[in-house]
Amino acid sequence: MRHFLCLLASTSLFACSAENDIGAGGGDASLREAALKFDGADATGEAARIAHGERLASVLGCKGCHRPNLQGGNMGEFEAELDGIYASNLTTELPKMDDRALRRLLVKGIHPMRGEMWLMPSGVISRVSDPDLDALIAYLRTLEEAGKPTPPTRLTDITREMVETGELSRSSAQVRQFAEAQMPDLGSEHRWGRYLTSTTCAECHGPSLEGTGDFAPDLAIAAAYSDDELRKLLTEGVGKDGRDLGLMSFVGVEHFSHLTERERDAIIAYVKARAARAGEPPRTATAPQ
Repeated sequence: MRHFLCLLASTSLFACSAENDIGAGGGDASLREAALKFDGADATGEAARIAHGERLASVLGCKGCHRPNLQGGNMGEFEAELDGIYASNLTTELPKMDDRALRRLLVKGIHPMRGEMWLMPSGVISRVSDPDLDALIAYLRTLEEAGKPTPPTRLTDITREMVETGELSRSSAQVRQFAEAQMPDLGSEHRWGRYLTSTTCAECHGPSLEGTGDFAPDLAIAAAYSDDELRKLLTEGVGKDGRDLGLMSFVGVEHFSHLTERERDAIIAYVKARAARAGEPPRTATAPQ
């Protein structure tokens, strides 16, 4: 179950309870500086900016649980225990809110009409800089209405127990967690890689890349990989020695393969530098999962 929850972080899980505004901002302010952005954010033409936003929808996982057509669906189709939890049909939901409300939903984890959300990855998205977020929103605004609205999420006894045990958490709580936890600043050489890593790898490996228990390891484990091995993992989903890493293999193909070569190399350089600074010896045991 827990190995599936990272994939679910691409999903808006709307509950019916409401919560007060958690305040402006979110994430590490140093990671959200306008100068930090994915390749393509400087596009001047509208078509290029929208294309950049569409690529980010893949990198950031929007096209995961919301489906490639972004029309959403029942998460029970992926995991039976999650039956009744729905990833929204974005083509029918987004026209109901203006850009301000949509931005608040993305970076604060609060739905303008339904209130609280579950597992929307707002902690990570709160670190996305304005140029990248603007492009993502511009792309989402191009979606033509299609299909039917998904039903509202109804938590079952099983999913309520998951809330109690912490396997499901409110998106607004995620934002606070990511604001409080800082990724190590390794200097100007790795400033861009730090930003890219904070908006990709941190979703599963934790806001400081320190790992999440037995679900995803501390990324100091990157010391066990050569640069070429990490590139293969982040393009083909192939782990060290050809291992199938389950969810990480899926994410490598479906999400990280959409990174540019320059972005991929910057992420690799950052996680390797972080591992070296931590003084971690190369590991040959388990690879990232």
